[in-house]
Amino acid sequence: MKKIMLAVCFFPLFAVSAAQEKLPPLPAPVSNNAVAILKTGKHEEIFSFMGIGPKKTWDSITNEAYSLAWPSGQWTELRAVPGPAGRVGASAISVRKQILLLGGYAVDGQGGEMTVRDVSVYEPETRRWYRGTDLPIPIDDSVVGVYRDRYLYVISGWSKQDAIASVQVYDVQKNIWVQATPIPGTPVFGHAGGIVDDTIVYVNGAHKNPVGNPPYVASDECWIGKIDHKDPTKIQWRSLPPHPGSARYRIAAGPSESDRKIYFSGGTDNPYNLTGIGYDGRPAEPSPVTFAFNVRSGEWETVTENTPDPTMDHRGLLVIRDSLVILGGMEKGQQVTAKMQRIPKK
Repeated sequence: MKKIMLAVCFFPLFAVSAAQEKLPPLPAPVSNNAVAILKTGKHEEIFSFMGIGPKKTWDSITNEAYSLAWPSGQWTELRAVPGPAGRVGASAISVRKQILLLGGYAVDGQGGEMTVRDVSVYEPETRRWYRGTDLPIPIDDSVVGVYRDRYLYVISGWSKQDAIASVQVYDVQKNIWVQATPIPGTPVFGHAGGIVDDTIVYVNGAHKNPVGNPPYVASDECWIGKIDHKDPTKIQWRSLPPHPGSARYRIAAGPSESDRKIYFSGGTDNPYNLTGIGYDGRPAEPSPVTFAFNVRSGEWETVTENTPDPTMDHRGLLVIRDSLVILGGMEKGQQVTAKMQRIPKK
């Protein structure tokens, strides 16, 4: 009987230790970095591109790029992202064994911001960058997802003067951009979501305050879209009930094909720009809630209400086997971190 009891007790201890296992930190602290994962057979490689450093000023925005073979590798510095300056608010995603890095905005020394339409393609096999076909509409702080390993969806986001409702779709096979059914809700930026099968889910973000002060406020809207199987430009949208926790901005989010869920973690209920200080003048702090949308059941699920060391200011979350992996971000006190955090799915 004692031997049986020992075996039963051992598994939870092992699960806890695996969840707390230290992962190699990024080579430098960075926040708002675009992240992606490329899966080839049983092997996975993860990537981090650009973002902003600990000073959180225009001159700490970087164009550096890194990769790591999961889970036993170490970070390797790649050729810098093409272009004269680094960006924040960009998005990265893997399509057909390549990484597409798109959009974002550059900041100059006078505080001016320029949203870009650039699309850069990184080919891991040759470790080279190529120029892709530009976005029709420049965009930053958007949500991206891939359907059938062919169609890249760029959903809402900020463009020049305001958030837009457009859904831009890139057909990788034909190398063309087209416009899909726009979102029916309030156009937002800094929202979070992804695509699983034919289903798009996105939540929250920020939008202009109709009252005027502060200039931007968090959105509490959640939406689901079904992509038409015959025409990928047609999307049937409907609203979703509120997710667990409060409305948030710049949550880390990513899809999981294996269990047909889209996971969300961190973010803040107080929108801000670069520094982590809200548009209302109050310091923004990260939420400890991690949750998921179950595409199969059509319901929200709470993963944990007390995520250790929660973070905000993200451009994505990577789902690797039984874990959610978050790279960098801002911790409590608006501190930019180099940590690579693993959160168990269950």
